[in-house]
Amino acid sequence: MAFIRKRRLERELYSKERFSLLLLNLEEYYFEQHTANHIKNKGCRDERKFRGSLKICSKSIIFEPDDNIQPIIKIPLRDCISIKAPEDNEAKNPFTRDTSGGISVVCNQVFLIKERNIIAPYKTVRGRTEHLFQLDVSGKLGDVVQTLHQLYRASCLDKMGDQAAMITAILQSRLARTSFDKNRFQSISETLHMECKAEMVTPLVTNPGHVCVTDANLYFQPLNGYPKPVVQITLQNVRRIYKRRHGLMPLGLEVFCTENDLCSDIYLKFYNYQDRDELYFLIATYIENHITEHTAESYMLQWQRGHISNYQYLLHLNNLADRSCNDLSQYPVFPWIIADYSSSVLDLTKPETFRDLSKPIGALNKERLDRLLTRYQEMPEPKFMYGSHYSSPGYVLFYLVRVAPEYMLCLQNGKFDHADRTFNSLAETWKNCLDGATDFKELIPEFYENDSSFLVNSLKLDLGKRQGGKMVDDVELPPWASGPDDFLLKSREALESQYVSEHLHEWIDIIFGCKQKGSEAVAAHNVFHPLTYEGGVDLNSIMDPNEKVALLTQILEFGQTPKQLFTIPHPRRIMPKLKSLSRTSSHNVSITESPVSPNEESFEDLTEESITLAWNNITKLKLDEQYRIHKDAITGIAVTCNGSSVFTTSQDSTLKMFSKESKAIQRSVSFSNMALSSCLILPGDTTVISSSWDNHIYFYSIAFGRQQDILMGHDDAVSKICWRDGRLYSASWDSTVKVWHCAPGETLSSKKHHFELLAELEHEVSVNTINLNAANTTLVSGTKEGTISVWDVTTATALHQLPCHSGTVFDAAFSPDSRHLLSTGEDCCFKVIDVQTGMVISSVTTDEPQRCFKWDGNTILSGSQSGELLIWDLLGGKVTERLKGHTGMPELFLFSDCMENSCLQAPLVLKSLRVICTGSELFSMCYLEHQN
Repeated sequence: MAFIRKRRLERELYSKERFSLLLLNLEEYYFEQHTANHIKNKGCRDERKFRGSLKICSKSIIFEPDDNIQPIIKIPLRDCISIKAPEDNEAKNPFTRDTSGGISVVCNQVFLIKERNIIAPYKTVRGRTEHLFQLDVSGKLGDVVQTLHQLYRASCLDKMGDQAAMITAILQSRLARTSFDKNRFQSISETLHMECKAEMVTPLVTNPGHVCVTDANLYFQPLNGYPKPVVQITLQNVRRIYKRRHGLMPLGLEVFCTENDLCSDIYLKFYNYQDRDELYFLIATYIENHITEHTAESYMLQWQRGHISNYQYLLHLNNLADRSCNDLSQYPVFPWIIADYSSSVLDLTKPETFRDLSKPIGALNKERLDRLLTRYQEMPEPKFMYGSHYSSPGYVLFYLVRVAPEYMLCLQNGKFDHADRTFNSLAETWKNCLDGATDFKELIPEFYENDSSFLVNSLKLDLGKRQGGKMVDDVELPPWASGPDDFLLKSREALESQYVSEHLHEWIDIIFGCKQKGSEAVAAHNVFHPLTYEGGVDLNSIMDPNEKVALLTQILEFGQTPKQLFTIPHPRRIMPKLKSLSRTSSHNVSITESPVSPNEESFEDLTEESITLAWNNITKLKLDEQYRIHKDAITGIAVTCNGSSVFTTSQDSTLKMFSKESKAIQRSVSFSNMALSSCLILPGDTTVISSSWDNHIYFYSIAFGRQQDILMGHDDAVSKICWRDGRLYSASWDSTVKVWHCAPGETLSSKKHHFELLAELEHEVSVNTINLNAANTTLVSGTKEGTISVWDVTTATALHQLPCHSGTVFDAAFSPDSRHLLSTGEDCCFKVIDVQTGMVISSVTTDEPQRCFKWDGNTILSGSQSGELLIWDLLGGKVTERLKGHTGMPELFLFSDCMENSCLQAPLVLKSLRVICTGSELFSMCYLEHQN
């Protein structure tokens, strides 16, 4: 895990130093250090000098001896009785010999830390003692004593708010008197863009200094020069940058030079949001050309389609929800997955092995939940169900104490937790989370990674003795784990299992989604203290400094709820070809309840290998032939089953038949003097249907070469038609989509088609496009005002009506598996919608409107308004190929040549994928041969 790796790297880099900022109190600053001698037993026979460094901090004085055997001395300023530099004329001055740079500190309590360089609870020495420090540079004595007197006065103030205000004033004064040292620039040619004050954030610690941004680098220079004089990040290496809230305030910024890791390169906290936003803008502007910004919705699309794992998806969601390894109050949160810690074999095929992911930890035990609900109902406003959180600094370090003992000592004022409350056993911890009155904690990412060191007491820490007399050592593992590494391996397998993949969206709803706040949270028994939520309190509106400090301390120590990422139910993951493993309880929904009928094999399943081959090679499209066949823009294409003939409609009001064999137009038909809007061929290749702006739909007999029938179905132009299973679907500018049952006429007689209106789908404005899913159960419509509607055609009811585009919807289509639909519009956007929930899960902006497209769920072939053909990587949100296009707006039609026949529904391997695209004046045929 990033936290463990980062701590291990720091120990390697600073292995010679025993001092760290973790020796300070929470919210304490380290100002400066001076080389000095600590003099013991001054004037006595056993007088001794210990060489080291004296560190001046906002709430304490710390002396670090060079000799590792000697303990580090920490003197809290609040426990000091006097701090002075003895006068030369004092008769009883203990510094009468060699008095240069002397400071006398008299106190009534001292902490001794890391004696013999062993990490252990601090040793407390109570009683009046005097400590004499002799600075190497006597000229600094006055300034040091003056600083100590200021800080001592601050520590003696009664109220915490007053103490914090005075220390902040001292800090800001120091920062104002200094600036970034430009000699630290990597190159003299660098141009300075911005400099401001900020603090570098690491777990439990903030370190003040100066931030500087040039045209090449981001720098941070600590005020105290610790742990190194300057931190430098090359902007060219930056891959991600996020605005953060720190202490529920929008003041944080985290910079990553990695793509898929929680380990950032620097986390900065600013003193005002204007500086934060300006720095973000400078860096984001620099990296925008080679960095793709991902949203929660774009990651959701990748997760749904299996491109990223459950673990990776949870990492991304934590990152987007302000969870950071540098902020223990907002540490990444992961779910308990396994509920079986007693069996000798872990069976991942049994639902009983898993925790119920639809409920928060506090609601898993009904008896405990009933007691909590009784208290909740009797509680005055503001009400909350749980008195503690599922993630807090204490819980994080509970799990990590064996690899981060200094953090635990920092958090708990130099002490480890009681031995019986330490992380001793997985089974005990899980049981306490189920039964304990105040324990509702979830897990951390380390439980699903490959570094098991946090489960092993490799540092041989003395963590105490339990009531039974047993010393706390390694974490006790369940019987099904042969060791720590095996435990993590099986935990990862459980996280990526079919059951978890099917139900992880339920846990996401609770932690990051719609059940996190409001009435949904109350119904899900997921209500925590108001202070834990973003927006729960406005610290800027609190004028009382003492109240503000108390609230901030509570926020930082109690834990914080992640930023809410989703406000409607999270879609399920797509689990193709896997039998659903579900509990029988009502909260679980089988994957078979998808838009695709369980008895209907989808287009994607039938031709999976062929489609994969075709779309993997889509960038190899090349021009085959082109012909001029219309005088105006072509609006529709239809190809006969054997590919021998192509029918096109145009705004020039004609339907034309083009022969692939003779390379010539064989027929040209005009039904009226108004534009034709689309066309299709009925099964059997006997009839072509065309829609017209004159409100009619025309049926043309291919065999007899004449108009066979006419349907006067709408009160305005018919914009698009579809045909499936004997049903005709027509969209019109009269704001309706109509569903017709068509009984075909007899080919060899004069009998015409019989039309029966089955349903009328009402819209508020003109409908511009429609499309059906593979199972013919769901229809999508797009209007001239940008609304996308999803309809259940079996019941003629609207499932979703979404204002997706700010202008006309040009085209919309379902993915082959019917779980998603894609739309494009006048606003130059592609929108991906989850059919189940209606959530817009991805949005890609284009340079110009895309008039039409075909897609396989991941890759898009689109025709732009200028006539170009573009191939898009939807998950990456970028164009991967541009093909020379037409002089006008294209229309696209995809069909295939199979090994035995040309029926796309047959499970055969494609020889080639053919794309027919048309512009206003040109008819082009492109083809793609598969490479074996």
